[in-house]
Amino acid sequence: MAGHRAQWKGFLKVGEVSCGVALYTAASTSDRIAFNTINTATGNRVNRVFVDSETEAPVPKEDQVKGFELENGSYLLIDPEEIAATVPESNKTLEIEAFIPCGTVDDVYFDKPYYLTPDKTSSDAFALLRDGMKGDKVAAIARTVLFRRMRTVLIRPHGKGLIATTLQYDYEVRSSKKAFESLPKIKIEHEMLDLAKHIISTKIGEFDPATFDDRYEQALAALVKAKVDGKSLPKRKKVEVSRPNDLLAALRESAGLSTKSDDKPNRTAANANKGVGRQRAARGAGQKSASSKAAPQRKAG
Repeated sequence: MAGHRAQWKGFLKVGEVSCGVALYTAASTSDRIAFNTINTATGNRVNRVFVDSETEAPVPKEDQVKGFELENGSYLLIDPEEIAATVPESNKTLEIEAFIPCGTVDDVYFDKPYYLTPDKTSSDAFALLRDGMKGDKVAAIARTVLFRRMRTVLIRPHGKGLIATTLQYDYEVRSSKKAFESLPKIKIEHEMLDLAKHIISTKIGEFDPATFDDRYEQALAALVKAKVDGKSLPKRKKVEVSRPNDLLAALRESAGLSTKSDDKPNRTAANANKGVGRQRAARGAGQKSASSKAAPQRKAG
């Protein structure tokens, strides 16, 4: 990849077939706006200094070592050479241990993606492996030492090449049971579920990352530009809070089944019923009035 430095170079091996490969970072935050910490009194950049937590005196680098905190609050000192000795030896080989159906790895285990490309002498073997995985719709599980740690890697066909995603270890992924254990059991009514399915069907689309804007980065860029140009800072847009509504009514409105025009006939009918009631009441009152006037004209038998 022209213009990009390989993060790792080695070999991709399955059985007795191997090819030279390189890993390139697939996602990076280097283009994000970054700020430095500045001393407002001098305008100079502030450097980070490690200080003793008790004496608050600066600690020079040669006196700094790693420490593991024990239960009693003391620290077990670990020499840098002892840590270096625990780093596994690397043979620079991504050795494929198994092929698995695509989509069988829960993406909660995904860590970082890398583009996997062949070197100039291994294009044939690389293409053979890539096309074979595409044809069988499988991904590969491989292991190797990456960045001083033994890592498990998921390798999948991706365009003309392969994409290698480092995977989290099982102990690093928290169980979803604890996150969801407090959720109550709710039975959704058929009408609500049908409305939800209808709304989803009207929103079916395709994922296009170019259509999603990083509004925070845009706001930071606008802020920096305004400061450079000596202009007033951009004003934050007022957030409109949605009206409180019950779920069924919100679903009906989202599905276009509940509009203001739909409500009018109901209100008109109600008003019409009130009018009929008033007319009936007026006729009843009139009949009673006529009866009361005719009563004195009757003669006693």
